[in-house]
Amino acid sequence: MGEQPIFSTRAHVFQIDPNTKKNWVPTSKHAVTVSYFYDSTRNVYRIISLDGSKAIINSTITPNMTFTKTSQKFGQWADSRANTVYGLGFSSEHHLSKFAEKFQEFKEAARLAKEKSQEKMELTSTPSQESAGGDLQSPLTPESINGTDDERTPDVTQNSEPRAEPTQNALPFSHSSAISKHWEAELATLKGNNAKLTAALLESTANVKQWKQQLAAYQEEAERLHKRVTELECVSSQANAVHTHKSELNQTIQELEETLKVKEEEIERLKREIDNARELQEQRDSLTQKLQEVEIRNKDLEGQLSDLEQRLEKSQNEQEAFRNNLKTLLEILDGKIFELTELRDNLAKLLECS
Repeated sequence: MGEQPIFSTRAHVFQIDPNTKKNWVPTSKHAVTVSYFYDSTRNVYRIISLDGSKAIINSTITPNMTFTKTSQKFGQWADSRANTVYGLGFSSEHHLSKFAEKFQEFKEAARLAKEKSQEKMELTSTPSQESAGGDLQSPLTPESINGTDDERTPDVTQNSEPRAEPTQNALPFSHSSAISKHWEAELATLKGNNAKLTAALLESTANVKQWKQQLAAYQEEAERLHKRVTELECVSSQANAVHTHKSELNQTIQELEETLKVKEEEIERLKREIDNARELQEQRDSLTQKLQEVEIRNKDLEGQLSDLEQRLEKSQNEQEAFRNNLKTLLEILDGKIFELTELRDNLAKLLECS
């Protein structure tokens, strides 16, 4: 294999939305390997990335490409052949800088390789243009390049006549024979160059067919990728809506958590108040029970008091009756005493008289 990886890293791969040319569409669900490849046979540098068996990046580096850092961890470049813009998201700024350095390095190498190829083509085409003259302006086919002996001989003769006749007089036969050998050697050189050009033409034709096949495959891949991009765009729009809804839900959850915290504090306060109220209720019940006991005792005492009042009133009535009886007895006693006094006086008088 002439193509080998020369540098690899891992990154998330994106492509620009072909419709809006603004939004990025992810082509990989996770970080994948992105590699620089060098084809020694064609002297070409490519960036290739595979997601499983699917090629999500196949970009040939050209001198006109530019890798741009758009953020600390994201970079992009435009590929005019693929008619898209690739984006890579790295895990760190160091990986992005390293990839950008390699891009610039391989871009410069591609430029030098292109210049060398152009110089080589110029060096190859210059001798054939000088020796073949206007014959190379015709279409490059094996017949037009090689020609036939009948077609080439007049050209050689015509081209050699100005050089073979520096003056108007004819040259000697020996000199003419030397010139003919010289032109035969030139003719052999031309045949060799024509054979080389024919082989190059055949190789170019084969390469063109191969490139057409690759182009058809790339076009099919591009159509498939466009469909995939459309699908991913729909998924991305849905993901954006879900992300927005998720943000709103997170904000709502945060607000509900704050409200819940306030409610929990209020519940704790109410629990304390309930505990206090229970204690007060218990105290109230206890006091109510004690009050009932006191009321019952008070009723008992009232009954006892009423009984005592009745007894007292009865006793007072009895005392009043006793006093009245005693007063009556005293009056009777006073009367009896008075009578006894009179009787004593009378007896005394009788004694004195006797």
